[in-house]
Amino acid sequence: MNEQLHFADSGEAADLAAFLGRLVHYDRAAAVRLQARAGGGALAVFGRPPSFDVLAIRTVRLAGAAAVPLDLTVSAGELLESVDEGDRAGAVVPAAVTGPPWAGVLPPRGGWTPVPGLPGPEAIRAALAASVVEFRARDEALPPQHRTRSERDRIGREIWSRTLGDTDLPLRAVHAAQSLGFLRPVRSTVPAAPTPPGATDPVALLAAGGWLRLRTPYGSIATRRPGGLTALSVRPV
Repeated sequence: MNEQLHFADSGEAADLAAFLGRLVHYDRAAAVRLQARAGGGALAVFGRPPSFDVLAIRTVRLAGAAAVPLDLTVSAGELLESVDEGDRAGAVVPAAVTGPPWAGVLPPRGGWTPVPGLPGPEAIRAALAASVVEFRARDEALPPQHRTRSERDRIGREIWSRTLGDTDLPLRAVHAAQSLGFLRPVRSTVPAAPTPPGATDPVALLAAGGWLRLRTPYGSIATRRPGGLTALSVRPV
C-alpha cells in the first residue's frame, strides 16, 4: 500500500496542487523528488521546470511529525491526481520512478547565508517585466527567415542569463519564480494569499556552497553559482 501524506490544512494541499499543476503544464512527464525527515513536520518537494535551468522547491506543512523518513522521486502528474484539497487535506505517494539526473544533485539542507545586493520586490518585478518586453520586441523584429526556434532560444539565453541587481542571480531564476507562482504581485484586484507562517522577508537571496537560492514566502528557486560545481550535494535517488 502506498504511503499516505496528511497536510496541515486544505490550504497546504491547494498550494501543492497548484505547484504540481504548473510543473506538469511545462512538462507532462515531470518528476518531483520528495523528502521528509522522520520526526519532522514538513515535506520538501523538488522539481525542475524545463528551459529555466533551475530547481524549484516547495515546502508543505504536514499535519504531524513524519513517522519514517521519506526520500524518493515520483511522477508529478500522479502525485497531483492524488492530492485531496478538501477536509482530508492529503495525498497518496505514488510508486517511485527512475529519477532524472537533476534529482540526484540537490542543494544542501543547511548552511545558507544572506547575500547582499538583491533589489526590492517591486524592482525585481520591474526587471522581469522589462526583460519580457525586450524578448517580445526582439522576437517580433526578426525577419521571417530568421524566426526559428534556435534563434529565439539564443535571444532567450542572452536575456535570461543576465544577472539581477548587484548579485550573481540570473534573471531566469526570477522568471521561474514568477512562472511557478512564487512571486506575487504587489497590487491585485484579487486578495493576496496570506503569508505562510514563519516567513520573514518577502524575498531574500541566500548562498551555500556552489548554490544560490531565491527564497520567497511561497517557495524557493535554487541555481548553481558560476564556478560552483565543486560544492554539489549528491544524494541517492
